[in-house]
Amino acid sequence: MHLAENSRIVIVGGGAGGLELATRLGRRYGRRGELDVTLVDRTYSHLWKPLLHEVAAGTLNSSEDELSYLAQAHWNHFAFRVGALESLDRANRTITIAASVDAQGREYIPERILRYDLLVLAIGSITNDFGIEGVAEHCFFLDQREQADAFHQHLVRACYAANAGAEPVRPGRLHIAIAGAGATGVELAAELHHSLRTLVGYGLDRIDVEHDIRIHLIEGSERILPGLPESVSVSTHRALEEIGVIVHTNELVTRATSDGLWTRSGAFIPAEIKVWAAGIKGPPVLATLDGLAVNRANQLEVEPTLQTTRDEHIFALGDCAACPMPGGERNVPPRAQAAHQQAEHLVRAIAHLRQGKPLEPYAYRDFGSLINLAKHSAVGNLMGNLLSRQPASFPVEGRLARWAYLSLYKMHQVAVQGWVRTALTTVADFLTRSSKPRLKLH
Repeated sequence: MHLAENSRIVIVGGGAGGLELATRLGRRYGRRGELDVTLVDRTYSHLWKPLLHEVAAGTLNSSEDELSYLAQAHWNHFAFRVGALESLDRANRTITIAASVDAQGREYIPERILRYDLLVLAIGSITNDFGIEGVAEHCFFLDQREQADAFHQHLVRACYAANAGAEPVRPGRLHIAIAGAGATGVELAAELHHSLRTLVGYGLDRIDVEHDIRIHLIEGSERILPGLPESVSVSTHRALEEIGVIVHTNELVTRATSDGLWTRSGAFIPAEIKVWAAGIKGPPVLATLDGLAVNRANQLEVEPTLQTTRDEHIFALGDCAACPMPGGERNVPPRAQAAHQQAEHLVRAIAHLRQGKPLEPYAYRDFGSLINLAKHSAVGNLMGNLLSRQPASFPVEGRLARWAYLSLYKMHQVAVQGWVRTALTTVADFLTRSSKPRLKLH
């Protein structure tokens, strides 16, 4: 496989991996017209997905941290097209982008067809409800910015309504149940503990935060954060209980209702506000893409080179790709650091294809895991090999872990905006912080 001059590269999905890849390729090849790079996304702007729990809690205003795809494309010499992936024609190397419609269902951009010489699919993942009764009807999901915004608006309305009532707040009205104690569920629980107390402190004086508000975190495994080292799990569990989050382990949710969650053990957890964060799967469109292979979680099966198993001209990265680790027993975990590494890998792969060189396999490097517990703390482990050739894990907590966590977002900003823009936005955020509420109140 060889990429000729002016070859068309289409990247579908503007998440962490997709946007970084488009930006790097545009800077490297787009300026001089060596490659024609196009990014496709269903929305107009990018928000780093690990921040969605802060948007949901109201501690981050999504409109202030978003990045316009069109502006990013203009600054970095690639094209942007808005729309959702609808279908794929591998024989003719084309994709169909679905028509865009407004809130009333009126079409304002028709269906379009884009041609490609090399296609990269980076459309992320969605929450997996595992078909459990009532989950889709009664729980919020946090896959996209719109969902996080909708949850926050619901939360604020619920608090205002409870405060305005003539009667005491009924039991369960302001109870929140989060199903799934992975990173998203844990971080959301801590962020909500902080944001709800801040919200009530602005003058919702009929709400008793210690009596009326409860946050339940529910995990089917024997410990929270089951995918991370046990030391991180233990430290995080302890920190959550210290701030009053009620942690339930070994409890599998079997049914969701309007007023709570039922578990396999027969327990009922009363909560009128529910969030489902118990697993991920690939978006449904992946199973319809002209015969590309998907696994049980509907993720695209890829070779170690990140090429899909049935088409060498199509690559996949990030959460939508089932990329095998060495040995084939596990896949690369769905983390932002993996998407970032895979974007860097594909930049090198495309350089090899332009030079007619063989592709190298992608090797995941685990730099550790960090869990943000809002203003309370952060915990995690950093990976290194200071004393031996084998990676070693170094536990971190408190201020050091918090700084390390914040640096992850800054690294992403640098990758897509460069050092100068990142520095300017960081200074601007610092200077305007004191003039705004510490919480989005609407």
